[in-house]
Amino acid sequence: MTASVLATELSLPMYTVRLDGLLSKFMGETAGKLRTVFDAVARHRAVYLFDEFDALGADRSGNDVGEARRILNSFLVFLEDASPESLVLAATNHRSILDKALFRRFDAVLAYSLPDARQATAVMRARLGTLAQGTSMAKLGALTEGLSHAELVKAAESAAKAVLMRGKTRVERDDVVNALTTRRAASLG
Repeated sequence: MTASVLATELSLPMYTVRLDGLLSKFMGETAGKLRTVFDAVARHRAVYLFDEFDALGADRSGNDVGEARRILNSFLVFLEDASPESLVLAATNHRSILDKALFRRFDAVLAYSLPDARQATAVMRARLGTLAQGTSMAKLGALTEGLSHAELVKAAESAAKAVLMRGKTRVERDDVVNALTTRRAASLG
């Protein structure tokens, strides 16, 4: 979400680098694909997001696979030489396993905590927009606890879809409760 907001605010296109398409089992192929990405960073001013970055940026000291170390070393070199005209972002839910050198290469490191009940309500209201006018969202804290901003957005979108499928123009409290209950079950197991 942060990458999307930055791209919008800077009026730049946003590209998500899919690591499943980048990582290869063949020696040297991943580094070649990384070079292609960073060539694009140099040629096209944009926001580039490496999502689920822990797949690429895991700590080298605990990694006994030589190719994985070479890939991370290549990434670090490419990042050092990256064009300042583009933004390169990396996102992970597993910060603790990232190589420490990465934190020195990025200009800023942001950590997001889970929203409290008030923030969760604000996120959902913002996503629902006019569909939530007049709908009480008081005392939903137990249902929003432990959910990230992205999960709250997905719950709001689910509630909105349910309402629109019924041909209505307003989300009811039960729609929000059902969407949050479903999202909690999916994300918290």
